[in-house]
Amino acid sequence: MKKDNNEVDEISIFVADESHLPYVQTILTTIEEAAKIRGTGIAKRTPDYIELKMRERKAIIALTGDGQFAGFCYIETWGDKKFVANSGLIVVDTFRGHGLAKRIKQKAFQLSRERYPDAKIFGLTTGLAVMKINSELGYRPVTFSELTDDEAFWKGCQSCVNYDILQRTHRKHCLCTGMLFDPAWNKESEEEKSKNTANTLVVKPVKKPVKIVAKVVSPKKKSKKKPGSKLMINLL
Repeated sequence: MKKDNNEVDEISIFVADESHLPYVQTILTTIEEAAKIRGTGIAKRTPDYIELKMRERKAIIALTGDGQFAGFCYIETWGDKKFVANSGLIVVDTFRGHGLAKRIKQKAFQLSRERYPDAKIFGLTTGLAVMKINSELGYRPVTFSELTDDEAFWKGCQSCVNYDILQRTHRKHCLCTGMLFDPAWNKESEEEKSKNTANTLVVKPVKKPVKIVAKVVSPKKKSKKKPGSKLMINLL
């Protein structure tokens, strides 16, 4: 049964720490169940790995007011901290459809930017909803060659049911879509805006001077009228 909007709004999003270790098994079970329902690949995680993410404060957890688990995500660095992956996004089925996944992703993205401001943030996903959220955060779809070449990251895909596809294509394609956010894009955009602003000339309308032309009218010469001319003018 789906939860209503009021219950979802009351869910709090935290950067997980040691106090959230009791939720580790619930998180792993939720991930496994979601993988079965989707029928698509979700790389498996071990309890030790999830615990480590919490201890390092590299995980996001969503809880209801009474402490019920609602969602999870974590971040990990690769390639000498040049890349950061936001992975393991999961929302408990009863809380789906109310924007909770977006809130969790936003929190993970914010944490990634705060801790690794110069790193590229990426992720692999088969879900259209996640792709949409990523796009709103500034991610772009990219080829796998633009992601990290860290072997440890790709080794994590071995537990995915679609790993054979990744192998057959020599790590060029799979069912997942690679998405990337590069901080350099923001810098380039800001520099371009500054350049455009500097090159923009503000043209103010110039008021044309008003010329006052004085026309000198010469006094008319008195005309000599012939007798009877006045009567002629009046008649006309």
